[in-house]
Amino acid sequence: MLNKIARLVGAFFITLVVLLLMLFIVLTAMEYRPESTEKVRIDSLAEDTFDSPEVGSTIKVMSWNIGYGALGDNADFFMDGGNQVTTASAERVQENMQGIIDELKSRKADVIFLQEVDRFSTRAHHTDEQQDIAEAMDGYQTTFANNFKVRYVPYPWPPIGRVDSGIMTLSRFAQTDSTRISLPCPFKWPVRIANLKRCLMVNRIPIEGTKKELVMINLHLEAYDNGEGKVKQTRALLKVMEEEQKKGNYVIAGGDFNQTFSNVDIGKYPSSEDIWTPGKIDAKDFGKDWNLLMDNSNPTCRSLDKVYKNADKKDCYYYMLDGFILSKNLQVDSIKTENLNFKNSDHNPVILKATLN
Repeated sequence: MLNKIARLVGAFFITLVVLLLMLFIVLTAMEYRPESTEKVRIDSLAEDTFDSPEVGSTIKVMSWNIGYGALGDNADFFMDGGNQVTTASAERVQENMQGIIDELKSRKADVIFLQEVDRFSTRAHHTDEQQDIAEAMDGYQTTFANNFKVRYVPYPWPPIGRVDSGIMTLSRFAQTDSTRISLPCPFKWPVRIANLKRCLMVNRIPIEGTKKELVMINLHLEAYDNGEGKVKQTRALLKVMEEEQKKGNYVIAGGDFNQTFSNVDIGKYPSSEDIWTPGKIDAKDFGKDWNLLMDNSNPTCRSLDKVYKNADKKDCYYYMLDGFILSKNLQVDSIKTENLNFKNSDHNPVILKATLN
């Protein structure tokens, strides 16, 4: 009897190992492997028309990590020290997305950078957030680039499942080109299979009456690496920006840096060793040709180690992660982190106004 039980247990574990091996083989074969550069389709509604900015124009740019519509004030997340994997019901995702779309419409920005926009992902209950946003935002051209595309993420429990997510840019101005540029991936096989493949999305807007362009760079840099990935990705960003600056173009890079700029005072947002800690971008590494901008009047992000709603806000942790980097031929008029109390996302939107000198 003991020998029979031992054989059954052994057979069970051998079967489990074989199944796991088969899963990794399948996921490896189907791994998302983007090219170093890829052209991105520019979409718009048929009846939309678009203008071009001129020298002297003031541009309003909004950046917002929308937390795939599932990281509202009811959510915590296991990667940040919380307990949840599935962080919202289907109804709550719809509620969050409607709140996000209403906010996007009310701000009337010329250009909008969005991060963590999902398409039919398990974690967002298969909502096509890209399509919902595009259809709601008439008068904008839209572009989308994947940075997280996995047929099935098999961990933790319950598993994350299918993910199809990325960054999305909306523009009231006519765009001539959009390109996805791959960033260095710090993860090795097999972790790499089920992880993000970060990128920049570089969109080009011609400046009326000149040969120059307004170059808009949407980004979402590494979060959960050991720090080397953030450094390499930041260097890659700077290289792209410097190439555009040498052409005399106007450059605005914005999004979720998952890092704090060294020239931003974060004293009123203390961190803890018990939670996720962001990296830091040294403004000196960018020299005098660039303005690194974050507004610390409100935090741009909260920690997901606990549910925010009904929590004692003094016990919550906050970050400065979202902002912009501008070339010096742009005059900074204002930058503002809007306080939405993290109702529909774990990030607050940041709004920039800048003038083309």
